[in-house]
Amino acid sequence: MPESPAPLDTPPVDPKILEGLVEQVEGVFHGKREVVRFALAALLAQGHILFEDVPGVGKTTLAHALARSLGLSFRRIQFTSDLLPSDILGVSLFNPTTGEFETRPGPIFTNILLADEINRAPPRTQSGLLEAMQEGKVTIDDRTFPLPEPFLVLATQNPLEHHGTYPLPESQLDRFLMRLTIGYPDREAERRILLESHRTGHRLESLRPLLPPSTLLELQKQVDHVRADPALLDYLLDIVQRTRRDPRFQVGVSPRGAVALFRASRALALVRGRGFLIPDDILALVVPCLAHRLVPLGTEPATAEAHEQASALLEEILAGVPLPV
Repeated sequence: MPESPAPLDTPPVDPKILEGLVEQVEGVFHGKREVVRFALAALLAQGHILFEDVPGVGKTTLAHALARSLGLSFRRIQFTSDLLPSDILGVSLFNPTTGEFETRPGPIFTNILLADEINRAPPRTQSGLLEAMQEGKVTIDDRTFPLPEPFLVLATQNPLEHHGTYPLPESQLDRFLMRLTIGYPDREAERRILLESHRTGHRLESLRPLLPPSTLLELQKQVDHVRADPALLDYLLDIVQRTRRDPRFQVGVSPRGAVALFRASRALALVRGRGFLIPDDILALVVPCLAHRLVPLGTEPATAEAHEQASALLEEILAGVPLPV
């Protein structure tokens, strides 16, 4: 049997650096520090995030600020009904001057990609992006190209507009590590947004990298070394198995969903400055990691209603699972 990774006693970087990074991003993405931590945890866990939210709550600002604070490249794609897979992945074109085909990489070749309104693109384009996310590489004609590392997709969709959209099916929703809702800022955070609205672009441009990409890649490797007590594994499995036995769900959480929650929780422990897992790490991510993988009875899959009901049912399940001591 393969050996388990050696447990991690202390984080590989000073916890103050990661918290400083979160604070710097929150300095332009006001009032949502926990969302910043979740986004950083998804990056460390080598996963991707689907934001389901109304326009104008700062998703682009978050993606741009995170990229600048990590010294990473950033691209944004506005998804539309006529977008083709080649518009994202790239294309091979014949050059009459050289008499050869030349590969032109698409905008997916970046570190942080904002896929805006992903549900406005047809299924073929959606699946092309999600396949690249899953495989970590792109095939153009007969050549395969690895995607940059690290690589994070922040996809968005508007839960209120359905005209001219192509909802993501359950199998594709399952490819996202987390599904998050940012929501509106509180009054004080919105006051800061109003006062700084005239110089948001300048503040983004002034952000400096606090963590080199090489250290970020090392942190990704260390996620599997975050120490997890057996009692915490049992706690996570109790939550997952209760979704499978609960008659209010059409289907429970899959093993892939359980792995996603475990990996994301370990990554969040690193972001919070620890080399070991605690119950709060799991509790914080149960809904973001599992709700979009569940379909309550009486709801249509991949809808905002299904996600809201699944979130509420998960909260009930959590209340009934004893915390490990």
